[in-house]
Amino acid sequence: MSNGVVKAAEGPIALFGTSADPPTRGHQALLEGLVQLYPQVATWASDNPQKHHGAPLEQRATLLGELVAAIGDPRLSHRQELSSPWAITTLERAAAQWPGSELVFVVGSDLAAQIPSWKQAEALLKACVLAIAPRAGWPLQPKQLEQLTQLGGRVVILPLQVPATASSAVRQTPDPTQLPAALLPLLLEHNLYGLVGDPSLKHRLKSHLKSP
Repeated sequence: MSNGVVKAAEGPIALFGTSADPPTRGHQALLEGLVQLYPQVATWASDNPQKHHGAPLEQRATLLGELVAAIGDPRLSHRQELSSPWAITTLERAAAQWPGSELVFVVGSDLAAQIPSWKQAEALLKACVLAIAPRAGWPLQPKQLEQLTQLGGRVVILPLQVPATASSAVRQTPDPTQLPAALLPLLLEHNLYGLVGDPSLKHRLKSHLKSP
C-alpha cells in the first residue's frame, strides 16, 4: 500500500455500512453470509440522516469492530474510514481505496424503497452493483426493483436470508438474545441500550454470557 491507496483486489469488494445501533444477530448473519459470497467484505458504522441514534458513532463503530473481530474471517474488515452519512460519499472513498475494483454496495431489503430518494441516487447506482439481502418481514416488491433499474441500477438479489432482528426493537425493549454474545461485555461496561437498567434482565444476561 502506498499513499493510502490499496492495490486492486482480486474480484469484487462487498461494501456494507450500517448504523450499528446496536449491531444485532441480524448484522452478524449478514456479514457471515457475505464472506461466503465475496472475496473481500468491508463494513463500517455510520450516521443515518433519517434516524436518531441511541449511542454516539464512536461507540457504535467500536461495537461493530468487536463483532468483526469475533467473526474472525480474513475476508472481512472493519473500514471505519469509509463512513459517511451519504452513501455516494462512501462509494467515492471506496473507489479511491480500491481503484479498478468492482464495488458491490450491500443493503437489506428494508431499504430498497428508500434508495431512489438518497443523495445522488442515480450516480450511486451507476457506480456500483447494488446487492440486496432479503430480510425476513421485508419482501422485495417488483415496483421497487423497477425503480432501481430505471435509475441505472445493476441489481442482484443475494442468496441470503437475514433474520428480522431489528436494532430499533432492541433499543425499545432490551433483549440480549438478539445481540451477538461477543458484544455484551462492552454493552454492559458502557451501560448502553438499557441492558443493565432493568433488574429482570440480570439472569438473562448471565445466562447469555455463559452460552457458547
